[in-house]
Amino acid sequence: MERTRRKKDGSASGMYGRNGKNRRKKVTDKMIADFRKHLQDEERAAATIQKYMREVTCLADFLQGGDIQKEKIIEYRKILQEEYKARTVNVKLAALNAYLQFSGNDESRVRYLKVQHSAFSDEARELEEKEYKRLIYTAKKTKNGRMYYVLLTLSGTGIRVSELEYITAEAVGSGRSEIRLKGKNRKILLSRELRGKLKEYMKKQNIRTGPIFTTRNGKPLDRSNICHEMKKLCETANVDESKVFPHNFRHLFARKYFEIDHNLPHLADILGHSSIETTRIYVAASAREYEKIIEKMEFM
Repeated sequence: MERTRRKKDGSASGMYGRNGKNRRKKVTDKMIADFRKHLQDEERAAATIQKYMREVTCLADFLQGGDIQKEKIIEYRKILQEEYKARTVNVKLAALNAYLQFSGNDESRVRYLKVQHSAFSDEARELEEKEYKRLIYTAKKTKNGRMYYVLLTLSGTGIRVSELEYITAEAVGSGRSEIRLKGKNRKILLSRELRGKLKEYMKKQNIRTGPIFTTRNGKPLDRSNICHEMKKLCETANVDESKVFPHNFRHLFARKYFEIDHNLPHLADILGHSSIETTRIYVAASAREYEKIIEKMEFM
């Protein structure tokens, strides 16, 4: 049986044994399927796996059956640069580099593009508190009102949409939940007000145990369904659709939390960020706030 050879640190050093060196140079359906299994074993989020699969498939299309070579990967990076912004390119490269390492093609991994961090956030994408309140008001009036409680939970905890399954009846009862994702564990607290709202929802839905946000079949809510329901609120709430997506409620939580507790490392722990630089992006001041500060500086 063909097996992956491992280095002492546990990382893959080559696929399909000693005699499979040439075969691992090809991006085949079998290789992509093995990579998917590898990501699942690492407990990567379903959305992440889907994204990585899409990027590796695009690379396979570019290679058209040819071997993986560093020169080819660099050429592919240049094509991506022509079509996407640097941050987006780096996200795509992260998926490709992960695949190249897994398949034993470490020598073909490429560097990420250098990105200059902006001193302020993109106002066009920033969900303002007044817009959030209009969404909440609109969601509360919908037929089953589930999205109202989902929005309250995302903005009140800062969790990722993929972590909603950890908001259980037991967590509501104890006031805290342990998030287990991507090989990391972290605890989040549910405020007294949020717990009261969620108990209200549980009573309406007769939920006594397990995840409280599920489909009719009892499975955790799908990201695409949540996004679709969010978008439906926008017209009635008079909020730009481009601002309404699950991750923006995480950003809203981060900004509001940081306004009260200016402790960036602490916020990074709450959000589950490995790098504090990621957290810094979440709390960047808007251009409007930046302009107000500039206007107060009297040099003329």
